[in-house]
Amino acid sequence: MDGFAVRAGDLKNPPQSLRLIGEVAAGSDKRPTVAAGTCVRILTGGWVPPGANAVVKVEDTREDDEQVTFLSAIAAGVNIRRKGEEVRKGEVVLDKGTVLAAAQIGLCASVGKVAVKVHGRPSVIVLCTGRELRPADQRVRAHELRDTNGPALRAALADAGFPNVPHRILPDSPKVLARRLARAIETYDVVVLTGGVSVGKYDYVPEAVRAVGAAIRFHGVTMKPGKPQLYATASRNRHIFGLPGNPLSVLTGFYELVLPALRRLSGVPAGQCRMSLQLPLAASVSVKPSRENLVLAQLVGGQNALAVRAIRSQGSADLAAGAQADGVFIVPKGTAKLPAGSVVAFRPWRSIL
Repeated sequence: MDGFAVRAGDLKNPPQSLRLIGEVAAGSDKRPTVAAGTCVRILTGGWVPPGANAVVKVEDTREDDEQVTFLSAIAAGVNIRRKGEEVRKGEVVLDKGTVLAAAQIGLCASVGKVAVKVHGRPSVIVLCTGRELRPADQRVRAHELRDTNGPALRAALADAGFPNVPHRILPDSPKVLARRLARAIETYDVVVLTGGVSVGKYDYVPEAVRAVGAAIRFHGVTMKPGKPQLYATASRNRHIFGLPGNPLSVLTGFYELVLPALRRLSGVPAGQCRMSLQLPLAASVSVKPSRENLVLAQLVGGQNALAVRAIRSQGSADLAAGAQADGVFIVPKGTAKLPAGSVVAFRPWRSIL
C-alpha cells in the first residue's frame, strides 16, 4: 500500500497539511526522520521511518508540491506491519508432517530456509493384467479391450503428486506375473496391479503374490464397488496392492486404499491421509445394504452451500459415469436409503477444492 508515514498526533483536526520531507521506497535504506509537522512518502514494502507511527493511504490525501493535505484522522499503528508479527523468534514455522505446497514453500523462503528435511515419496509402478488388454493408442479386435486402468491410475497418481509413474500391461500367466512382480518389488516401493485379483480361473495375482514371498494382509473388502481387493507386504518394506479389473472399482480402490497408504508412506500424519467432507444430499439415494456402498457423486450448488448428488449410473465398468464424478459418498453397511438433506461423508477424487 502506497501512502505517507506520519505522526498520528499531527492529524487530530483534519483536514490538515504536513510538509513532505522525503520518500522511502521498497528496498531503500534511506529513512528520513519524521518530526512534528512533517511526513514521508512511503511505497509498498518500504521501512517505516523513525518518528512515524502510522501510514495514511494515498487515496485519503491531496498533494500539492511539498505539502500533503490529510482528509481524515488516523490512529497510531494503522497500516504498519511490525517485525515478527507473523512469526516470532523461537516459534515453530511448520510442524513435522506438513505437506509442502505453494504457501508452505513461500513461508520457508521468507525465513531463509531454502533446504528443509523432508520425507521421500515412495516409488510406484502400475501393472495391468489381462491378455485382452491393448495399449489405448492401438486398434483393437472384437475380443480385445483398450487398457483404461493404466492411463487412469497414472493420471490419478500425477494429480496426487506422483508424476511419471511407469505402467506396464501383462498377460494372464502365473509365471510371467510372478517374474514381473519379483522384478517390480526389487525396484519400486509400491506395486499397484489391476485385474486378476478375484477367484476366477484366470485370476493369478494372489498366486503370483505368494510366489514372490509376499504376505497377503487382506483379500476382499466389504464395500461396493471394489470387493475383491488385495494388499500384501514383501521384504524391504515393499507394498503390493491388487485392484479389480473394472474401471470404477479400480478408481474406488485407489482413492480408498492406495492413495491414503501412499500419503502415509510419504510422511503425512495418519489422520490426514484421506480427505472427507461432511455435505448434505441434494436428493435421496437407495442402495443394497449388505455392504458399505461408495456412491459416485457430483458436487452441486445447494440452497446455502455445496451439496452432493448421486450419479444415475453406478455400474463398476461405466467409465462415462466415472468421468462425471467428483468423488464418492459413503453409505454405511446396513443402510438401505438416505433421504435428501442427509449429511454424508463425501470423498473427492481429485484436487477440486
